[in-house]
Amino acid sequence: MTHRHILFYKPYGVLTQFTDETGAGRPTLKDFIPFPDVYAAGRLDLDSEGLLLLTSDGTLQHRVTDPRFGHPRTYWVQVEGVATEDAVRRLSAGVDIQGHITLPAQARLLIPPPDVPPRQPPIRYRASIPTSWIELTLTEGRNRQVRRMTAAVGFPTLRLIRVAIGPLTFAGLAPGGYRLISTAEAKLLTSKSLRLRKPGARLAHPTR
Repeated sequence: MTHRHILFYKPYGVLTQFTDETGAGRPTLKDFIPFPDVYAAGRLDLDSEGLLLLTSDGTLQHRVTDPRFGHPRTYWVQVEGVATEDAVRRLSAGVDIQGHITLPAQARLLIPPPDVPPRQPPIRYRASIPTSWIELTLTEGRNRQVRRMTAAVGFPTLRLIRVAIGPLTFAGLAPGGYRLISTAEAKLLTSKSLRLRKPGARLAHPTR
């Protein structure tokens, strides 16, 4: 059987499902993905943006979402305030979130800030409080983990964009855009040698 695999750049405010069960008429994957019988491998919150993998391969979907395999996911996080190197070190070492110490991660300041498409609607802006960007790569995915981690080190998240799932990135995609990937690309996500992205490695920017 030939499976279909899709990388999708989920915009802000889009549900990571094909129907809005509340009946509120919110945008869903159905508004962007024209293919039947594909399912999201993992989720992005309504107020998060970025890379989402959809696949018709149930085995791959399970492998990507099962926490035992610890697939690295990379995020660009715009936070309130000027993030410090101390905050980055704490994020890397693990922080306490509701009694759980997060696993070691990779974190670094993004200077200069990444060139990303503007969000609609824009983030709240206060002239008296600057913002900054952090790149954070995790191998676990607890509920709203990134937001809770940055808040724990004193820098609340204003904008959250997932830019990579393992070696697959959002390069070349605009918000709302997608691309089909080959089975060979999809198999990269099941590699036993999959590891955290090397510190300092630059990701290509998306398409505006």
